[in-house]
Amino acid sequence: MMRSILFPFAAALVLIAAAEPATPTTSRPNTINARPALWKVADADTTIYLFGTVHVLQPGTHWFEGPIRTAFAGSDELVLEMVEPPAADATQIMMSKAVDPDGPALTAKLSPKDVRPYRAALRSFGMDAANLEQFEPWFVSTLISIMPLQKLGYDVEQGVEKGLTREATATGKPISGLETMAEQIGFFDNLPEAAQIKLLNQSVRDIPKAEPFARDMMRYWASGQPDQLAKLMNRDMNSAPELNKVLLRDRNQHWAEWIARRLDKAGTVFVAVGAAHLAGRESVQMQLKLHKLKAVRIN
Repeated sequence: MMRSILFPFAAALVLIAAAEPATPTTSRPNTINARPALWKVADADTTIYLFGTVHVLQPGTHWFEGPIRTAFAGSDELVLEMVEPPAADATQIMMSKAVDPDGPALTAKLSPKDVRPYRAALRSFGMDAANLEQFEPWFVSTLISIMPLQKLGYDVEQGVEKGLTREATATGKPISGLETMAEQIGFFDNLPEAAQIKLLNQSVRDIPKAEPFARDMMRYWASGQPDQLAKLMNRDMNSAPELNKVLLRDRNQHWAEWIARRLDKAGTVFVAVGAAHLAGRESVQMQLKLHKLKAVRIN
């Protein structure tokens, strides 16, 4: 889930951390003809499409086809989780939350047994722990989560949000966001320090799992298996109830409320949010049932 939210800011994260961007593993890109899941919620004069996205993809992934292209073409506007601000603004927002100017050094916040694997993890990506001592644990945790995927060739410029934004801009569709970048970063920055440190240690331990995670994530998303994708992306949430509430349940509730209100206004809207939000027991679709609304899968 951390990768899902913050990969769009990968460039800003790497720049702030003063690290060289990870060199992608050299291999010939595979052609993937993806058929991700798509739903709609409708009343007499309003249609809202719900599309589950993956924020990063490898080159050669074709997903903007068939029902997805048709639904997008027939929509009046595009709504994303967040409209990405310009790079300079993104860096400023990130820095305002990521730095702990008054606290002790980051390694001083870790237990002695966790410092060595933490330093080793950073060295494996060409980073020095000394350059990150002033940052909050959540920030370095997201950085460590992002770097393995970059090395595997996953690129935000290939991601679904970037593609939809380019299409909307080319066709003159208005683009808006359900949240702001400051709000999304605040989900992590407002976590208790103990929870942030737990995230950091988990990110270090998960580095060897990055490649199979990415492979399974793509397989479930591309083949339209949202329930399997949700299990994969949210499997650690049960052990971190504070994260489940902040990153998943509360946001899904807010988005369902937004959809219910938006149905009062005529038109057709294409809503694209992280695929993990559109599956599982606390999905947006399940929250819509509380508003007596039904999301129907259309592909």
